[in-house]
Amino acid sequence: MWFGVISIMGDLVRAGTGAGVFGRAVDQGTVAVDLFDPRRHTRDRHQTVDDRPYGGGPGMVMMVEPLLATIAEARSAARARLDQEVPVVYLSPQGERLSQELVKEFAELPGLILLCGRYEGVDERVIDTAIDRQISIGDYVLTGGELPALVLMDAVSRHVPGTLGNSASAVEESHLDGLLDYPHYTRPEFAGGLQVPEVLTSGDHAAIERWRLKEALRRTWLLRPDLLSARVLTTIERTLLGELLAEGLQAAPERSRHGQNIE
Repeated sequence: MWFGVISIMGDLVRAGTGAGVFGRAVDQGTVAVDLFDPRRHTRDRHQTVDDRPYGGGPGMVMMVEPLLATIAEARSAARARLDQEVPVVYLSPQGERLSQELVKEFAELPGLILLCGRYEGVDERVIDTAIDRQISIGDYVLTGGELPALVLMDAVSRHVPGTLGNSASAVEESHLDGLLDYPHYTRPEFAGGLQVPEVLTSGDHAAIERWRLKEALRRTWLLRPDLLSARVLTTIERTLLGELLAEGLQAAPERSRHGQNIE
């Protein structure tokens, strides 16, 4: 998987892609990241990439010409490396919210070009002429698109074969089947006056799978009931949810609010 990241904060991107699982994937060649700096396509000695907005207002806007030239450079690099075009994604507050479905869709591609905005955003002509998708990661204000780009790359790279030591890790986790993840425990069996649930030490794999599904349903009901409302439950899921409700499970709607971000 190849990522071409357009950013004036290359050091921030390097720091986020040079460690942990992602960094190991880069070292092994499973994932590749190339940086493209709009300042290389400026014409003045100060390498100016932003200017005041027409019509007035606070802040500065990233200029159209350096960005279009940088996108063209990244597209050329993608063709040279992959022998095909790849989508250009702008990390934007107007974008569709990043979801596991989108992550899996992106993971099927050979590469992505990610445009990281700064200041008050980018000249609209860049969006009109060069952007294929706009993606947001949540409802909060960030200083730029680099952190959202890192989030997207991390999520997508987990689905690239060879990135994770255990390929099952990318299958058995939150959101992949529309439910939140079940609780996890490890040694010791007793700690802080609490014990690992007995079923997990029973060796009964069928009972363990049933417990995990039931706990995933419980957690989803409490934390993200919106996921369940959009889900067609299987027979066993309906049975387990019925058990939970009979046990007195109640929803916590104040903890289920989610939205989009502002980068």
